[in-house]
Amino acid sequence: MMKLSNVLIIIALVFLFDSVSIAQDISKKITVNNDLEIVQLTPSVYMHISYAEFAGFGRVECNGMILTADDKAFLFDTPPTEQLTKQLVEWISQTLKLKVVGFVPNHWHIDCMGGLAYLQSIGVESYANQMTIDIAKAKNLPAPAHGFIDSLKLQLGNVEINCYYLGSGHSMDNIVVWIPSEKVLFPGCLVKEMNAKGLGNTVDGNLKAYPQTIENVLRKFPDAKIVIPGHGAFGGIELVLHTKELLKM
Repeated sequence: MMKLSNVLIIIALVFLFDSVSIAQDISKKITVNNDLEIVQLTPSVYMHISYAEFAGFGRVECNGMILTADDKAFLFDTPPTEQLTKQLVEWISQTLKLKVVGFVPNHWHIDCMGGLAYLQSIGVESYANQMTIDIAKAKNLPAPAHGFIDSLKLQLGNVEINCYYLGSGHSMDNIVVWIPSEKVLFPGCLVKEMNAKGLGNTVDGNLKAYPQTIENVLRKFPDAKIVIPGHGAFGGIELVLHTKELLKM
């Protein structure tokens, strides 16, 4: 009988070729300005890429996701600043002709919800892991309005959005977002890009629990075609497997 790890590697290779094909057919980088870019991954899903200076890290590339349906859009992570978030919302409104109606952050860090105050100022509903809300309030940061424990199902038009807390890792509160109709997984900073040589900033995380959390992701989403990390290039399920290997180093 084949080991589960071998099965996952085979599945990853199959979906890697699929995701590469999707990327070649659809993804084109759109430059909004020097600090903001957009990449379309599927007809309904975009990745937003913002650039900001972080002490000790320099200029950092930060990813988030945009889901579209009908005349509306949902954001998953904001750029690190309110100004960049405003520019992103304006691009969605002016270019895609869509209204941003909802927001979910991956965790409490600034590269996930640094623009939350702006979104709240324009009436965007926000949802998050209850742990994220509790941490934000404890740190006197803007906090999402609606909390969930373990999982949350949302709807944008006829598109289903699934949010799951599968354990701590990069941070204590990090979640993953799954769009089943698109086979798109957004695990954010929990998962690293293929070029990553290490796990990055884990000062607020849990290295002991991290491996099991990644294993939970692999078991729950073996058919993910597109995986969007918190930083760096998107890919397929091989990004999750790469993160698993980094945890062994």
